[in-house]
Amino acid sequence: MSADLDRVSAHRPSLRPDILLSTPLLRGRATVHLVKDPVDGSCFAVGPKEYFLISRLDGKRSTQDIEGEYAAEFGRRLGDAHWHKLLGLLGSRRLLAGAEPPPSAAPPAPTPPVSGNLLRGSVRLVADADASTGRLHDALRPALRAPVLLPLLVLCLVMEAVLAADVRALAHDTWWLFHRPAALVGVFTLLWLSTVGHELAHGVAARHVGGTVGEIGLRWRLPVAIMYCRVDNYRFLARRRHQLAVGAAGAFMNLLFLLPFALWRFALDPADPTHRVLSGLLLLGSLQALVNLLPLPPLDGYTMLGHALRVDDLAVESGRYLRLRMRDRGTAAAYPARARLLYSAYGIGSAVLVLALAASLVAAACLLFVP
Repeated sequence: MSADLDRVSAHRPSLRPDILLSTPLLRGRATVHLVKDPVDGSCFAVGPKEYFLISRLDGKRSTQDIEGEYAAEFGRRLGDAHWHKLLGLLGSRRLLAGAEPPPSAAPPAPTPPVSGNLLRGSVRLVADADASTGRLHDALRPALRAPVLLPLLVLCLVMEAVLAADVRALAHDTWWLFHRPAALVGVFTLLWLSTVGHELAHGVAARHVGGTVGEIGLRWRLPVAIMYCRVDNYRFLARRRHQLAVGAAGAFMNLLFLLPFALWRFALDPADPTHRVLSGLLLLGSLQALVNLLPLPPLDGYTMLGHALRVDDLAVESGRYLRLRMRDRGTAAAYPARARLLYSAYGIGSAVLVLALAASLVAAACLLFVP
Protein backbone atom coordinates (compact mmCIF):
# COMPACT_ATOMS: atom_id res chain seq x y z
CA MET A 1 0.00 0.00 0.00
CA SER A 2 2.85 2.39 0.90
CA ALA A 3 4.55 1.75 -2.44
CA ASP A 4 1.31 2.46 -4.28
CA LEU A 5 0.95 5.74 -2.43
CA ASP A 6 4.51 6.71 -3.28
CA ARG A 7 3.80 6.12 -6.97
CA VAL A 8 0.57 8.17 -6.82
CA SER A 9 2.44 10.99 -5.12
CA ALA A 10 5.20 10.98 -7.70
CA HIS A 11 2.78 11.01 -10.65
CA ARG A 12 0.74 14.09 -9.77
CA PRO A 13 -2.36 12.60 -8.10
CA SER A 14 -5.74 13.69 -9.37
CA LEU A 15 -9.29 13.45 -8.09
CA ARG A 16 -11.87 11.76 -10.25
CA PRO A 17 -13.45 14.56 -12.34
CA ASP A 18 -16.97 13.77 -11.09
CA ILE A 19 -16.17 14.20 -7.38
CA LEU A 20 -18.13 17.07 -5.82
CA LEU A 21 -16.62 19.56 -3.37
CA SER A 22 -18.73 22.04 -1.44
CA THR A 23 -18.01 25.62 -0.49
CA PRO A 24 -17.00 26.23 3.16
CA LEU A 25 -19.81 25.50 5.62
CA LEU A 26 -20.08 26.33 9.29
CA ARG A 27 -20.90 23.20 11.30
CA GLY A 28 -20.84 23.59 15.06
CA ARG A 29 -17.61 25.34 15.95
CA ALA A 30 -15.76 24.16 12.82
CA THR A 31 -15.66 25.12 9.18
CA VAL A 32 -15.97 22.09 6.91
CA HIS A 33 -16.17 21.20 3.24
CA LEU A 34 -18.25 18.28 2.01
CA VAL A 35 -16.78 15.73 -0.40
CA LYS A 36 -19.29 13.59 -2.28
CA ASP A 37 -18.95 10.62 -4.61
CA PRO A 38 -21.97 10.92 -6.96
CA VAL A 39 -21.65 7.28 -8.00
CA ASP A 40 -22.46 5.70 -4.63
CA GLY A 41 -23.79 8.82 -2.89
CA SER A 42 -21.24 8.68 -0.06
CA CYS A 43 -20.36 12.02 1.49
CA PHE A 44 -17.94 13.07 4.20
CA ALA A 45 -16.62 16.31 5.69
CA VAL A 46 -13.04 17.60 5.74
CA GLY A 47 -11.46 20.66 7.28
CA PRO A 48 -10.14 23.72 5.41
CA LYS A 49 -6.57 22.40 5.29
CA GLU A 50 -7.59 19.03 3.87
CA TYR A 51 -9.86 20.79 1.39
CA PHE A 52 -6.99 23.06 0.32
CA LEU A 53 -5.02 19.96 -0.64
CA ILE A 54 -7.87 17.91 -2.13
CA SER A 55 -9.10 20.76 -4.32
CA ARG A 56 -5.62 21.04 -5.87
CA LEU A 57 -5.31 17.39 -6.85
CA ASP A 58 -5.90 18.14 -10.53
CA GLY A 59 -3.24 15.95 -12.13
CA LYS A 60 -1.29 19.04 -13.21
CA ARG A 61 0.29 20.12 -9.94
CA SER A 62 2.92 17.94 -8.34
CA THR A 63 2.83 17.31 -4.62
CA GLN A 64 5.84 19.61 -4.34
CA ASP A 65 3.87 22.40 -6.07
CA ILE A 66 0.96 21.90 -3.70
CA GLU A 67 3.27 21.84 -0.69
CA GLY A 68 4.62 25.24 -1.72
CA GLU A 69 1.11 26.70 -1.99
CA TYR A 70 0.17 25.11 1.34
CA ALA A 71 3.23 26.57 3.06
CA ALA A 72 2.42 30.04 1.69
CA GLU A 73 -1.18 29.76 2.94
CA PHE A 74 -0.72 28.08 6.33
CA GLY A 75 2.91 28.76 7.20
CA ARG A 76 4.09 25.14 7.37
CA ARG A 77 5.13 22.40 5.02
CA LEU A 78 3.73 18.90 4.79
CA GLY A 79 5.66 15.72 5.35
CA ASP A 80 5.32 12.37 3.59
CA ALA A 81 3.16 11.06 6.44
CA HIS A 82 0.51 13.70 5.73
CA TRP A 83 0.42 12.82 2.03
CA HIS A 84 0.23 9.09 2.79
CA LYS A 85 -2.67 9.65 5.17
CA LEU A 86 -4.60 11.91 2.77
CA LEU A 87 -4.01 9.83 -0.35
CA GLY A 88 -4.72 6.68 1.62
CA LEU A 89 -8.12 8.09 2.64
CA LEU A 90 -8.96 9.13 -0.92
CA GLY A 91 -7.69 5.87 -2.36
CA SER A 92 -9.67 3.75 0.11
CA ARG A 93 -12.81 5.60 -0.96
CA ARG A 94 -11.86 5.21 -4.67
CA LEU A 95 -11.94 8.98 -5.22
CA LEU A 96 -8.68 9.24 -7.13
CA ALA A 97 -8.61 9.28 -10.93
CA GLY A 98 -8.22 5.81 -12.41
CA ALA A 99 -9.71 4.09 -9.37
CA GLU A 100 -11.75 1.00 -10.15
CA PRO A 101 -14.29 -0.74 -7.95
CA PRO A 102 -12.97 -3.99 -6.46
CA PRO A 103 -13.33 -6.84 -8.99
CA SER A 104 -15.44 -8.80 -6.56
CA ALA A 105 -17.87 -5.95 -5.97
CA ALA A 106 -21.34 -6.75 -7.26
CA PRO A 107 -23.30 -4.00 -9.01
CA PRO A 108 -25.74 -2.30 -6.66
CA ALA A 109 -29.26 -3.66 -6.70
CA PRO A 110 -31.71 -1.34 -8.45
CA THR A 111 -33.85 0.70 -6.11
CA PRO A 112 -37.40 -0.66 -6.09
CA PRO A 113 -39.90 1.78 -7.63
CA VAL A 114 -42.28 1.37 -4.69
CA SER A 115 -41.34 1.42 -1.02
CA GLY A 116 -43.28 1.50 2.23
CA ASN A 117 -46.84 0.34 2.76
CA LEU A 118 -50.39 1.44 2.16
CA LEU A 119 -50.29 4.04 4.94
CA ARG A 120 -46.82 5.46 4.37
CA GLY A 121 -44.49 5.11 1.41
CA SER A 122 -43.31 6.41 -1.92
CA VAL A 123 -43.26 5.44 -5.58
CA ARG A 124 -40.75 6.51 -8.23
CA LEU A 125 -42.64 7.90 -11.21
CA VAL A 126 -39.93 8.13 -13.89
CA ALA A 127 -37.00 5.83 -14.59
CA ASP A 128 -34.52 8.63 -15.36
CA ALA A 129 -35.48 11.79 -13.48
CA ASP A 130 -32.45 13.74 -14.67
CA ALA A 131 -33.19 13.06 -18.33
CA SER A 132 -36.88 13.87 -17.88
CA THR A 133 -36.21 17.22 -16.22
CA GLY A 134 -33.53 17.84 -18.86
CA ARG A 135 -36.12 17.55 -21.62
CA LEU A 136 -38.49 19.82 -19.70
CA HIS A 137 -35.66 22.29 -19.18
CA ASP A 138 -34.84 22.30 -22.88
CA ALA A 139 -38.46 23.09 -23.71
CA LEU A 140 -38.61 25.94 -21.17
CA ARG A 141 -35.12 27.33 -21.76
CA PRO A 142 -36.34 30.40 -23.79
CA ALA A 143 -38.40 31.50 -20.79
CA LEU A 144 -35.64 30.97 -18.24
CA ARG A 145 -34.05 34.37 -18.84
CA ALA A 146 -34.04 37.52 -16.73
CA PRO A 147 -36.10 39.61 -19.24
CA VAL A 148 -38.89 37.04 -18.87
CA LEU A 149 -38.58 36.00 -15.24
CA LEU A 150 -38.19 39.45 -13.68
CA PRO A 151 -41.49 40.87 -15.06
CA LEU A 152 -43.25 37.69 -13.96
CA LEU A 153 -41.77 38.07 -10.47
CA VAL A 154 -42.98 41.69 -10.34
CA LEU A 155 -46.48 40.57 -11.38
CA CYS A 156 -46.48 37.94 -8.63
CA LEU A 157 -45.46 40.53 -6.02
CA VAL A 158 -48.14 42.96 -7.22
CA MET A 159 -50.70 40.15 -7.06
CA GLU A 160 -49.72 39.35 -3.47
CA ALA A 161 -49.87 43.02 -2.47
CA VAL A 162 -53.38 43.39 -3.91
CA LEU A 163 -54.52 40.19 -2.22
CA ALA A 164 -53.04 41.30 1.11
CA ALA A 165 -55.01 44.53 0.91
CA ASP A 166 -58.20 42.49 0.48
CA VAL A 167 -57.34 39.74 2.97
CA ARG A 168 -60.50 40.14 5.08
CA ALA A 169 -62.77 39.50 2.07
CA LEU A 170 -60.54 36.62 1.00
CA ALA A 171 -60.79 35.06 4.46
CA HIS A 172 -64.60 35.28 4.52
CA ASP A 173 -64.85 33.83 1.02
CA THR A 174 -62.54 30.99 2.06
CA TRP A 175 -64.75 30.25 5.06
CA TRP A 176 -67.74 30.18 2.67
CA LEU A 177 -65.77 27.82 0.40
CA PHE A 178 -65.21 25.34 3.24
CA HIS A 179 -68.99 24.90 3.40
CA ARG A 180 -69.16 23.97 -0.33
CA PRO A 181 -67.67 20.43 -0.58
CA ALA A 182 -67.76 20.18 -4.38
CA ALA A 183 -66.04 23.53 -4.92
CA LEU A 184 -63.57 22.76 -2.13
CA VAL A 185 -62.53 19.50 -3.81
CA GLY A 186 -61.90 21.42 -7.03
CA VAL A 187 -59.77 24.01 -5.22
CA PHE A 188 -57.68 21.37 -3.44
CA THR A 189 -57.20 19.52 -6.71
CA LEU A 190 -55.78 22.69 -8.24
CA LEU A 191 -53.56 23.23 -5.21
CA TRP A 192 -52.26 19.67 -5.54
CA LEU A 193 -51.43 20.33 -9.19
CA SER A 194 -49.60 23.43 -8.00
CA THR A 195 -47.38 21.22 -5.80
CA VAL A 196 -46.52 19.17 -8.90
CA GLY A 197 -45.36 22.36 -10.61
CA HIS A 198 -43.51 23.35 -7.43
CA GLU A 199 -41.43 20.16 -7.42
CA LEU A 200 -40.75 20.16 -11.15
CA ALA A 201 -39.65 23.80 -10.89
CA HIS A 202 -36.95 22.76 -8.41
CA GLY A 203 -35.71 20.18 -10.92
CA VAL A 204 -35.77 22.51 -13.92
CA ALA A 205 -33.98 25.26 -11.95
CA ALA A 206 -31.35 22.76 -10.85
CA ARG A 207 -30.72 21.64 -14.43
CA HIS A 208 -30.51 25.28 -15.53
CA VAL A 209 -27.64 26.05 -13.14
CA GLY A 210 -25.75 22.78 -13.52
CA GLY A 211 -27.40 20.56 -10.93
CA THR A 212 -28.76 17.06 -11.36
CA VAL A 213 -32.07 15.47 -10.39
CA GLY A 214 -31.93 12.10 -8.70
CA GLU A 215 -35.56 11.10 -8.41
CA ILE A 216 -39.12 12.24 -9.10
CA GLY A 217 -41.92 10.44 -7.37
CA LEU A 218 -45.01 10.45 -5.21
CA ARG A 219 -44.81 10.26 -1.42
CA TRP A 220 -47.83 9.55 0.73
CA ARG A 221 -48.63 9.82 4.42
CA LEU A 222 -52.30 9.00 4.27
CA PRO A 223 -54.54 10.88 3.85
CA VAL A 224 -51.95 13.18 2.16
CA ALA A 225 -50.02 12.36 -1.02
CA ILE A 226 -47.56 14.81 -2.57
CA MET A 227 -45.06 14.89 -5.40
CA TYR A 228 -41.36 15.17 -4.66
CA CYS A 229 -38.29 15.97 -6.73
CA ARG A 230 -34.90 15.15 -5.22
CA VAL A 231 -32.09 17.40 -6.42
CA ASP A 232 -28.86 15.55 -5.74
CA ASN A 233 -26.05 18.06 -5.87
CA TYR A 234 -27.24 21.65 -5.75
CA ARG A 235 -25.64 22.13 -2.33
CA PHE A 236 -22.33 21.61 -4.17
CA LEU A 237 -22.96 24.39 -6.68
CA ALA A 238 -20.21 26.99 -6.41
CA ARG A 239 -22.43 30.07 -6.70
CA ARG A 240 -24.69 30.98 -3.82
CA ARG A 241 -27.24 32.67 -6.10
CA HIS A 242 -27.66 29.42 -8.02
CA GLN A 243 -28.40 27.53 -4.82
CA LEU A 244 -30.90 30.18 -3.77
CA ALA A 245 -32.54 30.13 -7.20
CA VAL A 246 -33.10 26.37 -6.97
CA GLY A 247 -34.57 26.73 -3.49
CA ALA A 248 -36.89 29.60 -4.46
CA ALA A 249 -38.08 28.07 -7.75
CA GLY A 250 -40.85 26.04 -6.14
CA ALA A 251 -42.57 28.96 -4.39
CA PHE A 252 -42.15 31.11 -7.51
CA MET A 253 -43.92 28.42 -9.53
CA ASN A 254 -46.76 28.31 -6.99
CA LEU A 255 -47.31 32.05 -7.42
CA LEU A 256 -47.10 31.86 -11.22
CA PHE A 257 -49.75 29.16 -11.09
CA LEU A 258 -52.08 31.60 -9.28
CA LEU A 259 -51.62 34.54 -11.66
CA PRO A 260 -54.30 33.61 -14.25
CA PHE A 261 -56.78 32.84 -11.48
CA ALA A 262 -56.08 36.24 -9.91
CA LEU A 263 -56.78 37.97 -13.23
CA TRP A 264 -59.97 35.93 -13.60
CA ARG A 265 -61.14 36.92 -10.11
CA PHE A 266 -60.43 40.61 -10.68
CA ALA A 267 -62.64 40.47 -13.81
CA LEU A 268 -65.65 38.97 -11.98
CA ASP A 269 -68.43 40.62 -10.01
CA PRO A 270 -67.84 40.08 -6.26
CA ALA A 271 -71.35 38.65 -5.99
CA ASP A 272 -70.49 35.87 -8.47
CA PRO A 273 -69.99 32.51 -6.64
CA THR A 274 -67.00 31.83 -8.88
CA HIS A 275 -65.41 34.99 -7.47
CA ARG A 276 -65.67 33.50 -3.97
CA VAL A 277 -64.24 30.17 -5.06
CA LEU A 278 -61.29 31.94 -6.66
CA SER A 279 -60.80 33.98 -3.49
CA GLY A 280 -60.37 30.75 -1.55
CA LEU A 281 -57.98 29.34 -4.15
CA LEU A 282 -55.87 32.51 -4.11
CA LEU A 283 -55.70 32.74 -0.32
CA LEU A 284 -54.87 29.08 0.20
CA GLY A 285 -52.46 29.04 -2.73
CA SER A 286 -50.65 32.14 -1.50
CA LEU A 287 -50.30 30.61 1.94
CA GLN A 288 -48.97 27.44 0.35
CA ALA A 289 -46.29 29.39 -1.51
CA LEU A 290 -45.30 31.87 1.19
CA VAL A 291 -45.25 29.42 4.09
CA ASN A 292 -42.74 27.38 2.10
CA LEU A 293 -40.36 30.35 2.29
CA LEU A 294 -40.34 30.44 6.10
CA PRO A 295 -36.88 29.63 7.53
CA LEU A 296 -38.10 26.60 9.48
CA PRO A 297 -37.14 22.99 8.71
CA PRO A 298 -37.95 21.21 6.45
CA LEU A 299 -39.27 24.12 4.36
CA ASP A 300 -37.50 25.59 1.33
CA GLY A 301 -36.90 28.85 3.20
CA TYR A 302 -34.83 27.00 5.80
CA THR A 303 -32.70 25.38 3.10
CA MET A 304 -32.23 28.76 1.40
CA LEU A 305 -31.18 30.40 4.68
CA GLY A 306 -28.56 27.70 5.20
CA HIS A 307 -27.17 28.33 1.72
CA ALA A 308 -27.25 32.10 2.16
CA LEU A 309 -25.31 31.89 5.43
CA ARG A 310 -23.09 28.94 4.37
CA VAL A 311 -24.21 26.98 7.44
CA ASP A 312 -24.84 23.23 7.64
CA ASP A 313 -27.68 21.87 9.84
CA LEU A 314 -28.51 25.31 11.20
CA ALA A 315 -31.47 24.26 13.37
CA VAL A 316 -29.67 21.25 14.87
CA GLU A 317 -26.44 23.10 15.56
CA SER A 318 -28.32 26.12 16.91
CA GLY A 319 -30.19 23.95 19.40
CA ARG A 320 -26.97 22.18 20.41
CA TYR A 321 -25.18 25.48 20.98
CA LEU A 322 -28.00 27.01 23.03
CA ARG A 323 -28.26 23.91 25.25
CA LEU A 324 -24.50 23.98 25.73
CA ARG A 325 -24.62 27.65 26.60
CA MET A 326 -27.15 26.99 29.35
CA ARG A 327 -25.06 24.13 30.79
CA ASP A 328 -21.48 25.26 30.22
CA ARG A 329 -20.96 28.86 29.18
CA GLY A 330 -17.18 28.43 29.16
CA THR A 331 -17.30 25.69 26.54
CA ALA A 332 -19.89 27.60 24.51
CA ALA A 333 -17.57 30.63 24.53
CA ALA A 334 -15.03 28.54 22.57
CA TYR A 335 -17.31 28.73 19.52
CA PRO A 336 -16.18 31.26 16.90
CA ALA A 337 -17.86 34.66 17.16
CA ARG A 338 -19.74 34.10 13.88
CA ALA A 339 -21.10 30.77 15.12
CA ARG A 340 -22.22 32.27 18.43
CA LEU A 341 -24.02 35.09 16.62
CA LEU A 342 -25.74 32.92 14.00
CA TYR A 343 -26.80 30.13 16.36
CA SER A 344 -28.14 32.56 18.98
CA ALA A 345 -29.95 34.64 16.38
CA TYR A 346 -31.54 31.62 14.72
CA GLY A 347 -32.56 30.01 18.00
CA ILE A 348 -34.24 33.19 19.25
CA GLY A 349 -35.59 34.20 15.84
CA SER A 350 -37.13 30.81 15.07
CA ALA A 351 -38.85 30.74 18.48
CA VAL A 352 -40.27 34.23 17.89
CA LEU A 353 -41.38 33.19 14.40
CA VAL A 354 -43.25 30.13 15.70
CA LEU A 355 -45.00 32.29 18.32
CA ALA A 356 -45.88 34.84 15.62
CA LEU A 357 -47.37 32.09 13.46
CA ALA A 358 -49.48 30.88 16.37
CA ALA A 359 -50.69 34.42 16.98
CA SER A 360 -51.47 34.78 13.27
CA LEU A 361 -53.64 31.66 13.37
CA VAL A 362 -55.57 33.10 16.31
CA ALA A 363 -55.97 36.40 14.45
CA ALA A 364 -57.15 34.57 11.34
CA ALA A 365 -59.74 32.70 13.35
CA CYS A 366 -61.00 35.99 14.78
CA LEU A 367 -61.12 37.45 11.29
CA LEU A 368 -63.33 34.59 10.15
CA PHE A 369 -65.67 34.41 13.11
CA VAL A 370 -65.97 38.03 14.22
CA PRO A 371 -68.34 40.00 11.95
